[in-house]
Amino acid sequence: MILSDKRILEEIDKGHIIIEPFKRECLGTNSYDVHLGKHLATYKDRVLDAKLHNEITYFEIPKEGFVLQPNTLYLGVTIEYTETHRHVPFLEGKSSTGRLGIDIHATAGKGDVGFCNTWTLEISCAQPVRVYAGMPIGQLIYFVVEGEIETFYNSKGNAKYNNPTTRPVESMMWKNKF
Repeated sequence: MILSDKRILEEIDKGHIIIEPFKRECLGTNSYDVHLGKHLATYKDRVLDAKLHNEITYFEIPKEGFVLQPNTLYLGVTIEYTETHRHVPFLEGKSSTGRLGIDIHATAGKGDVGFCNTWTLEISCAQPVRVYAGMPIGQLIYFVVEGEIETFYNSKGNAKYNNPTTRPVESMMWKNKF
């Protein structure tokens, strides 16, 4: 089941969901709108290697916006810091974002119970498009979890994305054993 607006507010009051900053006008019928932060990043190398630590270069979106180009992966970040202690958060693009040809995640739309951080976005576009810091970029949807949680994400020793950040985080695939 997906949480309704009233249920999201109840869970925020209980401390089971934290959204900072929280703005009531961003709460939809069954989702919460999140916004693009001012930091973007791109990989330094054009060819990435899953076994290596691929470094990124950060830059800030200027006031006049930044034009995303096709065939480039941009890492972005949400302004909103979130914590989810009883539900599974899913991040999806807004329809208005999609209608501009912007994808906000390649595959990583699901969070884990216990995820406490901003969301790194894996942004790509179908054609050149200008984006702005602070623009609505996606929406969080919360699903009910059936059963007790044994290990929350923020307590996993091997969790790769636990360090709080206001900037996008590159792939940590290189930390896996394969």
